[in-house]
Amino acid sequence: MSDDQPPSTNGPRQRRWLSRIRQRFGAAPKDRAEVVEYLRRASKKGLFDADEQAMLEGVFEVSDTHVREIMIPRSLMVVVERDADARDILPIIIESGHSRFPVIGDDRDEVAGILMAKDLLRYFADGGNSAFDIREYMRAAIFIPESKRLKTLLKEFRASHNHMAIVVDEYGGVAGLLTIEDVLEQIVGDIDDEHDIEEDIFIQRDSATQFSVHALTRIDDFNEYFGSEFSDEDYGTVGGLILSEMGKLPGRDETVTIDGYAFKVTRAGRRRIDTLQVTVSGKDVPGVAKDQ
Repeated sequence: MSDDQPPSTNGPRQRRWLSRIRQRFGAAPKDRAEVVEYLRRASKKGLFDADEQAMLEGVFEVSDTHVREIMIPRSLMVVVERDADARDILPIIIESGHSRFPVIGDDRDEVAGILMAKDLLRYFADGGNSAFDIREYMRAAIFIPESKRLKTLLKEFRASHNHMAIVVDEYGGVAGLLTIEDVLEQIVGDIDDEHDIEEDIFIQRDSATQFSVHALTRIDDFNEYFGSEFSDEDYGTVGGLILSEMGKLPGRDETVTIDGYAFKVTRAGRRRIDTLQVTVSGKDVPGVAKDQ
């Protein structure tokens, strides 16, 4: 089935499911929008709770969502270099907490393979005294286009037993990466906390000097809002700026000050920075004036 085709609704399981809905609520839904509405009505009647409803709706989102919409951007990828020594790679593994790492050559467009942390740890468990050649430990990288739908990718992950794919753009350059965990999160959802900000709001003012900022906020949008002059030549997002400045994937509550802006990580996953608290002192913020 082509990625551009909608999933079939004619299978026996779907028919039985729709039959149950029709028996409960009357006429069967005509499209997905009506199915979602039925699910919400069922939730209100106590047939299942809000978390179950969210997961059911997440299944539909996986069918419609493309890889480009949820991939980890190239600038936030934690990678290891092909010619690096094992002892240089080990701190990256420990600090990031990841289990898989793209191995790059001269730049991030040259992904030579995938290194699994357990393979490197096996090298050290054997004494770590022999000559280290990362090529002996690399596994083949899987490359997928940005346009692939998540439902198709999830099937491929299950069939191939791969858990990570490198995303390439239409020109063959590396655009980012995606893991099976990222896909499953679209169904089960993220764990929210008090630092989360609304999905469609990338910059939110919390006080006169403090702001909540999505790590995926574009540098030019950040500059326009705050009147700053950060360069977007080497990275396109605020998260990329922080990674470049800190030289690692920071954990929650880690801070860095750049050009008078204090950035504090308020939420971070295993592979990315999610949200930041930005403190601005002694600066005029154009965005604040617009909001008032």
